[in-house]
Amino acid sequence: MNYQLLREMCATHAPSGDEEAMTSYLLQYINEQKNTWKTQPKVLSGKEFQNCIVLVFGKPTTAIFAHIDSVGFTVRYNQQLIKVGGPDIESGYKLQGTDSKGLINCILECDEERNLSYRCDREIDRGTMLTFLSEWLEEKDYIQCCSLDNRIGVFSALKVAETLQNGIICFSCWEETGGGSVAFLARYIAEQYGIKQALISDITWVTDGVFHGQGCVISMRDSGIPRRNYIQRIIDLAKKSGILFQLEVEASGGSDGNVIHHSPYPIDWCFVGAPESHAHSPHERVHKTDIESMINLYKWLMHNM
Repeated sequence: MNYQLLREMCATHAPSGDEEAMTSYLLQYINEQKNTWKTQPKVLSGKEFQNCIVLVFGKPTTAIFAHIDSVGFTVRYNQQLIKVGGPDIESGYKLQGTDSKGLINCILECDEERNLSYRCDREIDRGTMLTFLSEWLEEKDYIQCCSLDNRIGVFSALKVAETLQNGIICFSCWEETGGGSVAFLARYIAEQYGIKQALISDITWVTDGVFHGQGCVISMRDSGIPRRNYIQRIIDLAKKSGILFQLEVEASGGSDGNVIHHSPYPIDWCFVGAPESHAHSPHERVHKTDIESMINLYKWLMHNM
C-alpha cells in the first residue's frame, strides 16, 4: 500500500482549534479524487460546518467519524507553553509552527515542576499554535511519525470513500480537547439523513491486552460504554468477514463516540481503529497490518450494516 497521502497529512499543521490547513488539504484532495470514486458524494463544508467536512454517499444509514486535529501547544508569555490536548512531554522534542515572522522550529523544555517552555532563536508570537515536528519513518512492518492519531483514521476513511456506495463520512475537529464539532455534526446527520448508527475511525493504544500486528481494534468500552447489542452486531459482522481484528476493554480514554453518546440523538456508536505505541508523542508507531485491517474492516462493515 502506498502511504504517501498519510505522510503528507502527518506533515499538515492541525492542532485542535487550528484545523484550517488540514481542512483545505482535504477539500483539495477530495475535489481532485472524487471523480475516480465509485459513487460521487455530496461535499458539505463552509461556515455552517466550521472546519469540518461531511461527505454524503448515496442513501446513507451509517456514518464514519474521523477527527482531523492533533495534540500540540499554545505559546503563552515569557516563552511559556500550554498543552493542547494531552501531548507527551519530554525536554528536547522538536516543535514546529508559523507566526507573523514566518516558519518556526524550536525545542520543547520541561522543568522539574513540569512547567513547559520553548527554546528558540527568536521570540514567538503569543497565541501561536505549535505541533511536534513531522519526521516520517517507514519500515517494512511499521510506520512512525507524529499525528498518526488521527491521520490514520482520516486515511482509512478516504480509502473507504473510494468504493463507498451508501454512507456518510464526517471529518470532525477539536477531538483532542474534548469534542465540540461532533455535537452539531450528529444533529445534522440525524435530522437531515436519519442516521442512527456510527463508527469511530480513530487510533487507540497498545496495552497489556492490545498488540501490534494483530489487526485493528473493536473497542467494547473505554470511558464511554456503547450499547451492547450494537457492539455485538459489529463483532459478529467482523467475525464473518474473516478480517484480522482484536477486542479492547478499557476503563479510560475516549473519542468522538463519547460526544455522540451524550448527544440527544439515538445514534449507536462503536470505536474501530488501529492501535499505536508512543501515543501523542513525536514517535507514534503503528503496524502496517493493523492499518490495512482497519481499512478492510471499514469497507466490509459499511457494505454490510
